[in-house]
Amino acid sequence: QVRVVESGGGLVQAGGSLRLSCVASGNIFEIHAISWYRQAPEKERALVATFTKEGNTNYDESVKGRFTISGDFGRRTVDLQMDSLVPEDTGVYYCNVNAQPRWNLRNNFWGQGTQVTVSA
Repeated sequence: QVRVVESGGGLVQAGGSLRLSCVASGNIFEIHAISWYRQAPEKERALVATFTKEGNTNYDESVKGRFTISGDFGRRTVDLQMDSLVPEDTGVYYCNVNAQPRWNLRNNFWGQGTQVTVSA
């Protein structure tokens, strides 16, 4: 019903930048919010940033001032600009789309994830 694809991960040195992109496709009636989560090795998946259909943003304290989330729900895309990266930002980054598909209930849809590795 809803397909979520992330791109833009990679390897970067501490202090560098990366930009992640998330695109949702499929039989979507409405997108309510798109979020980025990350899962560090041996840790649980945790919320990094959210962009809502009203244009509101929310960030985890650890990334405030360094990461910027932006979106265009008309194109069903959300980007995460990550600056001043530190090794603690390393992990698999997942895009989560909270949407209502046509002919179905509102739900959360996940992408496959993209690896971000920050070297010291």
